[in-house]
Amino acid sequence: MKSRVWIKLSVFAVTVLFLAGVAGPKAAAAKDVIRIGQPVHLSGPLAGGPKISGGPIYKLWVEEVNKHGGIYVKKYGKKLPVKLIVYDDKSDMGTMTRLYEKLILEDKVDFVFPPWGTAYLYAAAQIANKYHYIMIGGPGGALKLKELNLPYFFQVLNFSDTQAPALAGIFKEVGVKSVAVVYRADLHGVEYGDAMIPFFKEKGIEVKMKKSYPDGTKDLSPMLKQAKNLNVDAFVAACYPPGGMLLTHQSIDLDINFNAFFMTVLPFSPTLFRDNFGVRTVEGVMGGGAWNAKSSPGAKKFVETYVNYYKHEPDYWGALYYWSSLQDFQQAIEKAGTLDQKKIRDIMAKDTFETALGPYWYDKDRYLATECHPGEIGQWQKGVFEVIDPGPKRTAPPEYPKPPWPKK
Repeated sequence: MKSRVWIKLSVFAVTVLFLAGVAGPKAAAAKDVIRIGQPVHLSGPLAGGPKISGGPIYKLWVEEVNKHGGIYVKKYGKKLPVKLIVYDDKSDMGTMTRLYEKLILEDKVDFVFPPWGTAYLYAAAQIANKYHYIMIGGPGGALKLKELNLPYFFQVLNFSDTQAPALAGIFKEVGVKSVAVVYRADLHGVEYGDAMIPFFKEKGIEVKMKKSYPDGTKDLSPMLKQAKNLNVDAFVAACYPPGGMLLTHQSIDLDINFNAFFMTVLPFSPTLFRDNFGVRTVEGVMGGGAWNAKSSPGAKKFVETYVNYYKHEPDYWGALYYWSSLQDFQQAIEKAGTLDQKKIRDIMAKDTFETALGPYWYDKDRYLATECHPGEIGQWQKGVFEVIDPGPKRTAPPEYPKPPWPKK
């Protein structure tokens, strides 16, 4: 009697285990798509930013991934296509933060992509980290994020801590003796403005002027005129595209010329800056970045892919960084064999993958290793945004002094 009961229990146990084994793979195989959410400035005063930097890259990456069948995830035994869910944050910080909460808590997306802008990234990274969601930095960067030490945040873009010393080195090389610094009164502007001063002073470059301007300023001519009256060699602006466009237009209209003219966010855009003002007009203008098709075989191939899709060139600051970060992300998912955030995060934090940038890895703070940067400072020379950093990554020597603005 006992033996028959034992046999029945054994058969039952084996059946349960078998069914559990069958149910497991079937449950895993039910996953049909990887859903990624992203709040974006589709409207509002900052809407122009994502159109020239960042936005097109994420869309193109999704198109390319899906063109090849998706991302292979071992847990599900197949490639999963990617669906990008984009919401308009209306260039409003409060709206953006609420949308990230919605994407994570209500929509239950598998991953999130970054917003546009330093201050927005600073806020979004903390929300993602709160829910143990990976946040791969995009257009933006702040040293304050490093201070927070968020384990799920990965900084992708180069910014003030590497660009400021490179710019000071270039200025020293070409003979700049004095500089005026103006900056937008937000996290981006304040950080850049503060970061550059000590490096200029270290190189013996006199800072004759340092002034901020509020967001939404419609007239920056008083700053330009003051810098001109101080007879500075170089004019440096930590700005976003609206401020950069205004500074350029007003410098041209007032015929105010400096031997060096640098802006952080704007010159890298061939469409918004070079094509808008013209190749002759932008000649010699410097900006944050930098890379071009000459930087590496991967960069050349990426430019070809981008131009084939959009029929115009990518931006020459962040585009290659964002693209390579997504290639790294995809390979981390495939190696993890799961969509588990922590497992993928751990792989990203320690592994090196081959990307359009070349070998791609993060340092101990989960910031893209400086060795991976293709350049820090760019300058328009005959229609090409050349890397002018001192060192082996330079694609052309700096042009100095900058030619005067062409006469109308």
